[in-house]
Amino acid sequence: MARITGRFRARRGGLVVAAVLCAGIAQAAGPVDHSLRPLARPGMVMHPAPASASAFDAWATDFRRRAEALGIDRALIDRAFLGVSFDPAILKRDENQFQFTKTVGQFLKTAVSEARIRNGRAAMRKYAADLAAIEARYGVEKQIVAAIWGLESAYGAWRGSTDVLSALATLAATSRRGAFFETQLIAALTILQRGEARATDLRGSWAGAMGHTQFMPTSYLQYAEDFDGDGRRDIWSDDPRDALASTAAYLAAHGWTHGQPWGVEVRLPEDFDYLLADRRIEKMPSDWAALGVRGIDGQPVPDHAPASILLPGGHRGPAFMIFPNFAVLERYNTADAYVIGVGHLGDRLMGAGPVGHPWPDDRALTYDERIELQRRLTERGFDTQGIDARIGPLTINAVRAFQNAQELIPDGYPSPALLARLRGAGG
Repeated sequence: MARITGRFRARRGGLVVAAVLCAGIAQAAGPVDHSLRPLARPGMVMHPAPASASAFDAWATDFRRRAEALGIDRALIDRAFLGVSFDPAILKRDENQFQFTKTVGQFLKTAVSEARIRNGRAAMRKYAADLAAIEARYGVEKQIVAAIWGLESAYGAWRGSTDVLSALATLAATSRRGAFFETQLIAALTILQRGEARATDLRGSWAGAMGHTQFMPTSYLQYAEDFDGDGRRDIWSDDPRDALASTAAYLAAHGWTHGQPWGVEVRLPEDFDYLLADRRIEKMPSDWAALGVRGIDGQPVPDHAPASILLPGGHRGPAFMIFPNFAVLERYNTADAYVIGVGHLGDRLMGAGPVGHPWPDDRALTYDERIELQRRLTERGFDTQGIDARIGPLTINAVRAFQNAQELIPDGYPSPALLARLRGAGG
């Protein structure tokens, strides 16, 4: 799972909605293909991709020694690896996850579809007593837990069928995030060694996320809960209660504040200074109200906590006032689209209406266009501090600086029109 530094983490991939989020949605009520986590982070040891199955076998031989040195029983490693094999399809999924994108508005059409809302309300009725007890114990609202459940596995309908050990071994041996996935593989073996699951239980996503709410193995070890009291922290079975409690425990451990919204849709005044729409700028809602920023209903937003203004669709799209709970949800998944999806789905499950302001009729930049955008910005002196196709705060700040220099509205939004302007500016 992703990490946060400070109240609002400076994310690398904040506005990118990758294929791993969007392209795998089976239908309107299906899962949002198991999230963006974990993203590559600076300092990770990258393993070269093996050219053959024999090279993978050589990695496996070395890994067995490392796992045993970390306390994993040799016999357990041998048994577990009987079913482990190199899976090129897993590596392809990892390589392609940033190739295709959707805008936040496009993502929400499936993430918060009528079918997902309807199915979520039915699931909340079925587990009403359990969700109420989970909320009382962990202080995380039931609709937030249910919304994560809905986005991660369509309320348990699609928990993943990939062999987690093979997926993690393939990624540990071959991906650019090999060190991360090797840590996850050690954690998965630890789960087996503790007797908390059988190897046949460890089924999940191509990236190794498991169960109703798609926990990575390290997160399972640290945060999973035995809510039903049967002596097992079972996030895999048809009974979702342990998984739902584990999700609440995870959010609570990362600072969730009960009663504080994730965010609120707001209206900006015509003379709004768009340089203020910056995650680093926080004001109390009453201070934002003094600047003309009010709820979509025209009323001042209550003073829940210091908040920032987020423009996921630029100045032509909806505006949100986001609170510290937004950053807590980022610990589950760093993409703005995912966090907005969870928050908005939770609101809809409780009877709220759709987003009030229309989303702009834009397409998302392709992978190659995002690379070009960052390159052109950097060449013109608006340094994105990396050319990696991930549109996070560093790139958004560079976009905003370019817009300011061009006397455009500085909303930081990386649209196709902005790229065309960069090309025309001689970048």
